[in-house]
Amino acid sequence: MDKKFVVRPKNPNKKEDKSVTMTIRIDRELQKKYADLAEKSHHSRNELVSMALRYALDNLEFIPDEEESK
Repeated sequence: MDKKFVVRPKNPNKKEDKSVTMTIRIDRELQKKYADLAEKSHHSRNELVSMALRYALDNLEFIPDEEESK
């Protein structure tokens, strides 16, 4: 499965209003990459992280431990 995480420039007319606040810790290098992408795409880092998390869940394959499946 070779699906790409596609980011297009932000549409300023589209608003998302379903949100909650959550604090996470990430590596500085990862934060820098999101900051660079945010600048290029005109999306906030928060929007990009949310998009990436949704993509991860949509493409997740969960494999339970053998003991859990009994």
